Amino acid sequence: MKVHGVLRGTARLIVAATAVATLLLALGFAWGDERTWWIELLRYVPFPAWLLPALLSVVVALGLGWRWCLVAWATLGLVLTAVMGLSVGGWRGAQLPQEPSLRVMTYNIKSYKAEGQAGGYEDIAEEIALQAPDVLVMQDAQALNDEPPGRHAAALRAVLRSYRARFGDGQFVVASRHPLSHCQAVELPAHGGPLDYVRCTVQVDGRPVALVTTHTLSPRKGLNATRHEAWAGVDDWRENFRTRLDQTRQLARELERLPRPLIVAGDLNAPEQSPVVRDLLEVGLRDAHAAAGVGWGYTIGHALRPHLSFVRIDHILVSPDIGVQRSWTGGREGSEHRPVMADLQLTP
Repeated sequence: MKVHGVLRGTARLIVAATAVATLLLALGFAWGDERTWWIELLRYVPFPAWLLPALLSVVVALGLGWRWCLVAWATLGLVLTAVMGLSVGGWRGAQLPQEPSLRVMTYNIKSYKAEGQAGGYEDIAEEIALQAPDVLVMQDAQALNDEPPGRHAAALRAVLRSYRARFGDGQFVVASRHPLSHCQAVELPAHGGPLDYVRCTVQVDGRPVALVTTHTLSPRKGLNATRHEAWAGVDDWRENFRTRLDQTRQLARELERLPRPLIVAGDLNAPEQSPVVRDLLEVGLRDAHAAAGVGWGYTIGHALRPHLSFVRIDHILVSPDIGVQRSWTGGREGSEHRPVMADLQLTP
């Protein structure tokens, strides 16, 4: 009897502790800002670290009565939604007209890795052909802009030739089935390193749409420092976080001056809840996946163990005068990043 009581007490402790920890984590993800660097670090932890304790809590609660089961199931629901970033916005997109005005795709293709192997671009080219975007923006596509061009990029170049207009500079490529104009590469000064971006005007059925693609500083160095050096690596992480924040704040100032409708698509290297992305949302943009995606939409992580995509750092952001019918992520075969697509409607 005493042992049974100890086991029940331990089970209650597991359920209660998991619930409290999950609630604090969800609140931290929702309210973390530039001061809470440790919360920003937790955003990149693979989701099984949060999901498995919640599942264990559900199992443990089975013998404790319905109230404890309710707490455990609520904890699991909180992990799946607020912590893991579940989107259920797809039903709103279904209310828009059936034919989208514009399909946009953003894709970090890691061309420096694809270039190192024969056929390295074939899966990328197949993914683009499968998704058939009207406007395609790519990051880490330096090999496509090099002179002479990359040795193994023939398959991808063949796909790009089907587009009416193209612009490339540095790591960025923009391809469009609609007319492109006023394309230019811009470098913004920022703490820790400048931010490059490309902006163009896309003429969609005679209506000009401002288009921006960018790629913020990778968090990889800071993440690796904290993983391998523990507390000694925290300064590297805080510096990395500060740099990415300053980059997007500088970009947000630029975006405020650009005309609408406006599309911003690229590798922002942070999930939507991060202040890195919130700085851009606060200028009147919204995330296409949050608006009309279903599921978690994770774009990166599958190239790492345990080969699961576990964080969404690639985004398509749109101004309020653009409706989002649907948003989804593509396959994992072509790159370390899954592409992100959105079917958009230009509202009158």
